[in-house]
Amino acid sequence: MARFQDWRDWRDFEPSRPKEAKGGIRAQAQRGSFGESWWARRWIGALETFHLGNRLSRGRSYARKGQVLSIAIEPGSVRAEVQGSRPQPYRVSIELKPLKKEEWQKVADAVSSQAIYAAKLLGGEIPQDIERAFESAGVALFPQRYTDLRSKCSCPDVSNPCKHIAAVYYLLGEEFDRDPFLIFQLRGMGREEFLGMLGESGAVEEIAEEVLPPEPLPSDEAELTAVPELPEHPVGDVQEVASRATLPRRLGKFPFWRGRENLLAALDEIYREAGKRASDMLNR
Repeated sequence: MARFQDWRDWRDFEPSRPKEAKGGIRAQAQRGSFGESWWARRWIGALETFHLGNRLSRGRSYARKGQVLSIAIEPGSVRAEVQGSRPQPYRVSIELKPLKKEEWQKVADAVSSQAIYAAKLLGGEIPQDIERAFESAGVALFPQRYTDLRSKCSCPDVSNPCKHIAAVYYLLGEEFDRDPFLIFQLRGMGREEFLGMLGESGAVEEIAEEVLPPEPLPSDEAELTAVPELPEHPVGDVQEVASRATLPRRLGKFPFWRGRENLLAALDEIYREAGKRASDMLNR
């Protein structure tokens, strides 16, 4: 049996091929970079600065092939299962040190002092310079160095992070696109709890009044109950429009999508075809 003289011999060891996984979580980015939002790219960029070599490229391949079977995000930690070359999936854990309650309070106070911060967070977006609010509290939102993260995998690879951990890391970045507050959750703070902190400062009510002013109802009873005249044609002028799956888009992306095709892109095509057929029927 061949023996490895030192760690450099591992570099040329032929990598094993993973067993095909069925129903795994598939990356939406099948080529190019991962993550669309700046905060998702910031998360992935932190991993890529650790100079992990081939493990990163293999991690991307695992994420795109659907080798990650499950991901569960909890305050301060992530638990996942990844199908590798052995029959049993490997167990992966990633931990990021949660911030203390008083540290989160300092962050909330800093966010409340900037109306644009609170407005964007209420709209499901992380402001580009929100890291300044964390810096003012003496903490960081994203990992700053390799030691900020603690990761484990049950695979036999002595390297850490291994390709299985890297695959989970990439998929997390895409999930942060869908729900940026998952980054807060990894630091120990849920969305509702943080918005509650902003609410205590009055920032939420102030922004709601500016962004969503109440629209008064008509005071005239006739105007309130008036029914507009219907057009001569029961559906009016029929025009074909470039339909999109507007309502599903309002609901957002599906968490940890497992399909081979992007769900919203597939629905867009269905909506376009349905609109075309409806237009043809009404114009007959």
